[in-house]
Amino acid sequence: MDRLQRIYKLHQAVSSRRHPVSCQTLQDELECSRATVNRIIQEMRLYFNAPIEYDRQCNGYHYALSDGQIFELPGLWFSETELYALLTTQQLLAHVQPGLLDTQLKPVKERIEQILATRHLGSEEISKRVRILRMTGRNVALECFQTVAGALLQRNKLFISYHGRGNDETSQREISPQRLIHYRDNWYLDAYCHTRNALRSFAVERITAAKALPQRCRDVPEKQLDAHYASSYGIFAGEPKHIAVLRFTPERARWVADEHWHPQQQGFMLADGSYELRVPYSDSRELVMDILKHGADVEVTSPENLRNAVAEHLKNALGRYR
Repeated sequence: MDRLQRIYKLHQAVSSRRHPVSCQTLQDELECSRATVNRIIQEMRLYFNAPIEYDRQCNGYHYALSDGQIFELPGLWFSETELYALLTTQQLLAHVQPGLLDTQLKPVKERIEQILATRHLGSEEISKRVRILRMTGRNVALECFQTVAGALLQRNKLFISYHGRGNDETSQREISPQRLIHYRDNWYLDAYCHTRNALRSFAVERITAAKALPQRCRDVPEKQLDAHYASSYGIFAGEPKHIAVLRFTPERARWVADEHWHPQQQGFMLADGSYELRVPYSDSRELVMDILKHGADVEVTSPENLRNAVAEHLKNALGRYR
């Protein structure tokens, strides 16, 4: 029986009886020594403000409460591993979107740390041992993000001002939020745009203003969302129209063969040790960038227009070094 279980059992033993409970009874029920019972009582007083007192006349422990008062332990009962997992998740979220739920999670985080302290364990090790490195993440305005996330979860429409990088223009849209996507260290909002009467993806950091509307949003079925967003390559939506056939060198094959590029990808090890990867796509822009990062270790064998696009990028890049 671990420390937390003993705290809970001692609480049950004291709160369920009408008269004070002797130390020997607590030792028997908690399967521990007298010193351990005393230590647990001290920890309950220190960390949970438990009003537990010793009654000399009855030779037992009880809760010193006024009529009608009830003392309950905090409702967080996890194993040590589960507590560390919760704190690690909070640390991950703090790095993915700094400040997102700091206010909401602070009381929970403090309570978990109190419980860990009862076992003489600290949470400081997590920040030292778990590192999350953001490489290309773009900053999102916290207030705007919270408005978007709130409307998404409450299923309300949003009115947003959106600045598109491609055309360098700002537009106003009324949208029905469907999903928040965290992709390559950045946040995207999949939504039904009532201005365009179509599904669209919005980079959250390009939403310059957001206001939740009282109207309920339009819900798009999951299958329709998956067909529109998840079937193509990367962040670009749309039904796949092409299959990219990529051939990687034997040296690079050892890495790429274990990589996930697309849910419907197909990969084959070839006789010479090279690796052939087939990836469906509709918009080639993100795919071209992923191909280029492999440099001379990959060749696009088809389709011809994708092969030419990659070759043109390589030609232009080489021209900058001449």
